[in-house]
Amino acid sequence: MAKKRSYHDACGIAHGLDLVGERWALLVVRELLLGPKRYGRLRADLPGIGTNVLAQRLSELEASGVLRKRRLPPPTSATVYELTDWGYELEPLLRALGRWAIRSPDHDATAHLSATSFLLSLRTNFDQGRAGGARGKYELHVGEEVARVVLEDGTLLVERGSQEQPDAVVTGPPTLLARVVYQGYDLGKASAAGDVEVEGDVGAAGRFLSMFSLPAPVGATSGPSGPSGLSGPSALPGPSGPDA
Repeated sequence: MAKKRSYHDACGIAHGLDLVGERWALLVVRELLLGPKRYGRLRADLPGIGTNVLAQRLSELEASGVLRKRRLPPPTSATVYELTDWGYELEPLLRALGRWAIRSPDHDATAHLSATSFLLSLRTNFDQGRAGGARGKYELHVGEEVARVVLEDGTLLVERGSQEQPDAVVTGPPTLLARVVYQGYDLGKASAAGDVEVEGDVGAAGRFLSMFSLPAPVGATSGPSGPSGLSGPSALPGPSGPDA
């Protein structure tokens, strides 16, 4: 493996870029923020990355202590990649970066959006003012990901896993769900068109999906046209959604 480049600068920012500043490195981190993934799942969720580049980034991030490789016990016996505790500390940095970058007039809301990026955008762009004192439990099926959502006392929990007795279950691809959440695509119309499926309390689902907002683009006085990602908490990480 070629030796990594370095800024040879004592500044913490420079050293941080030495650790995670290579192309694709932060997006690999983004895709692991909801939990471990196999190599093949990472490759599918980052369609623009080459196989050799992904392998190199994983190796570099492991060597730096940002992630680790783990073998699942039988009967699965598969290898997964997961962030270390230190690696998870990158989440608020990625969310802040995504919320900052979404204001760029050059943001392409139609580009690829992974399920993880969309779910992380919910953490990033949750608007307590819109939520008020609402409470609820939801289950989201976004691409390959299943997430449980708990809304309570002005706070929002979004994490991987199923939800017991949810008020509603919402299913759809990340790009179309991002249109509903961030671009004004009416949930009823999305459901009628077969783009999004809602089981349970449709009204509650609609209210929940309206509790997110984006910062105005640079130089604009009105709201932006596409979501922030972390891209993906809550985005690092739009019709594609957030991109971190």
